[in-house]
Amino acid sequence: MASMFFFKVIVCLCFLSLSQGKGTAKQPFTLKNLPVLEKASSFPATRHTTYDYIVVGGGTAGCPLAATLSLKYKVLVLERGGSPYGNRNISYMENFHIGLSNTAPDSSSQAFVSTDGVINARARVLGGGTCINAGFYSRASSSFVQDVGWEADLVNESYPWVEDKVVQWPKIAPWQAALRDGLVEAGVSPFNGYTYDHVSGTKVGGTIFDANGHRHTAADLLAAGDPNNLRVLLHASVHRIVFNSQQGRLKPRAIGVQFADEEGRLHQALLNNNKESEIIVSSGAIGSPQLLLLSGIGPKNDLKKHNIPVVLHNKYVGKGMADNPMNSIFIPTKSPPRQSLIETVGITEAGVFIEASSGFGQSPDSIQCHHGIMSAEIGQLSTVPPKQRSLELAKMYADNKLNLPKEVFQGGFILEKIDGPLSTGHLLLIDTDVKNNPAVTFNYFSHPQDLSRCVYGIKTIEKILKTNRFAQLSPDGAGMERVLNMSVRANVNLIPKHANTTESLEQFCKDTVITIWHYHGGCHVGKVVDEQHRVLGVSGLRVVDGSTFSKSPGTNPQATVMMMGRYFGVKILRGRLGQACGV
Repeated sequence: MASMFFFKVIVCLCFLSLSQGKGTAKQPFTLKNLPVLEKASSFPATRHTTYDYIVVGGGTAGCPLAATLSLKYKVLVLERGGSPYGNRNISYMENFHIGLSNTAPDSSSQAFVSTDGVINARARVLGGGTCINAGFYSRASSSFVQDVGWEADLVNESYPWVEDKVVQWPKIAPWQAALRDGLVEAGVSPFNGYTYDHVSGTKVGGTIFDANGHRHTAADLLAAGDPNNLRVLLHASVHRIVFNSQQGRLKPRAIGVQFADEEGRLHQALLNNNKESEIIVSSGAIGSPQLLLLSGIGPKNDLKKHNIPVVLHNKYVGKGMADNPMNSIFIPTKSPPRQSLIETVGITEAGVFIEASSGFGQSPDSIQCHHGIMSAEIGQLSTVPPKQRSLELAKMYADNKLNLPKEVFQGGFILEKIDGPLSTGHLLLIDTDVKNNPAVTFNYFSHPQDLSRCVYGIKTIEKILKTNRFAQLSPDGAGMERVLNMSVRANVNLIPKHANTTESLEQFCKDTVITIWHYHGGCHVGKVVDEQHRVLGVSGLRVVDGSTFSKSPGTNPQATVMMMGRYFGVKILRGRLGQACGV
């Protein structure tokens, strides 16, 4: 008995040392322990291995979550997309726009248009949104952590776990330095230097691009796991979660998933019989509520419309969808600026963030005519009747941009976006094909406070343009009226424009709203999942990703979503090992 007691104590102490990153000298992080990335078709048709955890979605949260769980348990990751490795459009900043503009069925970015008319994108690749975003890394505010009820000590251990592996400080680009100086001169102060922390004023944040412009993604974090316990399948599209709903069982229990491989063949992956084993959905703010609905969890009337058997009626699944609305101002410059994505941010007391992007990539395969981060090469279709708009027509428009004078693309953008929009919408299934986008509505600016904050943001940009720093960059005559008129064309959406778009800042906000992909919601805590992110009303099922947020964390969410994967991985391990320790 004594020997067993000491064994349990040693297990606990070893795990605590592992989870806190203490007790050993820090070693450079490498990808040598990255698990083999297999095609989904390699999954055996017979003699299935069972798993302690099945993670649906190898994205921003799913990769660090799976890596952490694999340190003690057998984990299967099912990712609907392909590998980020060897894909130049993912790996190199200079090709950033090509990845977003690729509309092929197997591309890393899947375009969708919200019912509001805003063109958006969702990731379809191992590593998720970290493979297609602008790379900016900034933590959530302490108030966000407190509001969601997370343990501050574990949060403060989990952020550095991510940062040590994939985050660096940028060598600040000239356009970003100009924004830094302009923000401070315009009163968005103080300058807080280089910091990951969310603090009011102006700062330079981290980046997942290294000094050579090479992107590091959440997929890299898989190398922190145990490759002997971790299996990753690519091009595995999960169609539904399988439940055991035997008569007499108090709750339906998730026992596995059904997925299709890259050739369309169906497979079933199962959990083992341990009562602690779980399906963990980490498919993002679009994919997670969509999968719950396809699996029979959601508003029963909506499910019945698609002949989906109801496992659990929950009217909140897919509700409360929100996207941080963004508007941008195109600033012409005297000379072409160097390419930059997001490196500098102004955090205002009014709940508005100011950021910037500039230039375009210079590689032979880069797109040469685009508006920096604003352009996914899908064109401005405001003059086309709504029923005639399509992504195909947008691509034709983009091709015609090659005939525009290069001066139109000589400049940079200053962006303003709303923190925690009060305007919300919903997500509904269009059909039962998981590969198709559901219908998503965000209801941008339906709440007047969001609109007033947008106007505040535009006026802040006007102050920045009047600073000495920007007077040196812009040609004569680049006043606010001119740049607003230029920006109406540069902001790409499918919303009809009004005659007074540039006369009324409120109308400018409504007509030119775009996205920077910070949408969230659909599986809110307290409505769809509990505080431990276990799905209410069933067992063996959690959701760990941005769909659980009622507000996007920080200025840019990727830092907190990666941290979240590590955080919940450690929480789950501590819960299970704690039982072995008698805690």
